This record gives sequence, structure tokens and C-alpha cells, in this order.
Amino acid sequence: MAKKAHATPPSGGGGVTVEECQRMIRRSLGTPKVKAMREHMEKAGCRVGDNFFKAVNCKQRIAGGYLPGVGIVICSNAITFQDEVNQLMTHELIHAYDECRAKNLDWTNCAHHACSEIRANHLSGDCHFLRELLRGHMKIKGHEQECVKRRVLQSLKANPRCAGAAAKNCMEAVWDVCYNDTKPFAGAP
Repeated sequence: MAKKAHATPPSGGGGVTVEECQRMIRRSLGTPKVKAMREHMEKAGCRVGDNFFKAVNCKQRIAGGYLPGVGIVICSNAITFQDEVNQLMTHELIHAYDECRAKNLDWTNCAHHACSEIRANHLSGDCHFLRELLRGHMKIKGHEQECVKRRVLQSLKANPRCAGAAAKNCMEAVWDVCYNDTKPFAGAP
């Protein structure tokens, strides 16, 4: 697989076939969040056809990722449920949207990468209370921001420019601006 700007860790499970994953992708294209993200990308001048999404069998332990200039890859062997595909596609479409609207987004720049990760984890619903509960994180108050930070740092580990303390420093430097940037939505879901 090509170099990734972002990779989402798998939720576990044994996965599905590439063909079943492709069917799940087609079903996800009809969900409200995915449809809305595609519409916003079109309005921003970036076409997102059905071939932008591809199911593959991945060697890495990831659920999928956004590949700049290529599209979104969903790792069939890391996906078990339709909801996982819906969530992953929404998350990765936020990265694609960020690249579309920024035009100069540099995925090797730790601050750029951190900002898009903050937005994708916050706006996609990745850190919804029930999702966190299913992951075994039982914190009642402040769970969403804590989850976003944890997931951002996890993703930044794959970026060589974000080694060690650089990841946390970059995340903290851009946190307020990026966490409060809810475009293309009116607010966080």
C-alpha cells in the first residue's frame, strides 16, 4: 500500500472478504454523513466519485486510511460491521476535505497532520460516548476531548516528523484552532 497520511487502528474482529467490504462501502455511500461529506467536497471543488473508495486486504494492522491523490482505502480484513465502514469513511473524508480546502496541506508537517487528526476524530463521532464505552474507556466527564487527544497521538506516531514529544507539542499548539474548526459542519455532531 502507498504511503499513508493517516491510518485508523482496527477495532479487532476477523474481518470480511474484499467483496463484502466493497458492498459495505456502497451501502455507506448512502449514509447521511458520508453523503454530506461528499457534497461538501464537491462544493469545495474536489470530485469524489465512487472509485475514490476501495476495499483491500491490508498487511498492516490498520482499518484503513486516506491516501492523498489516491483516495480512501478500507482494509477488509480489519472490518467486521457496517458501522465501522460508515465511521471510517466519514473520518477519512474529513482528511480528504481538509486537503481539498487547504490546497497546501503537508502531511509530513506534524502540525498540519495533528490538525486534520483533531478535526477527523472530533467531527466524525469517533469519540462518541458509546464508542468509547465499547473500547473499554469508561470516563463519564471529559471523555470526548480525552479520546480525541489519545487517538490523535496514536495516529501521529506513524509520522516520522512527529517522533516523541513533537507529537504532543504539535497537537497542543494547534488544539484550540483545530478543535473549534467544525467546517463543513455548523458544529460538532
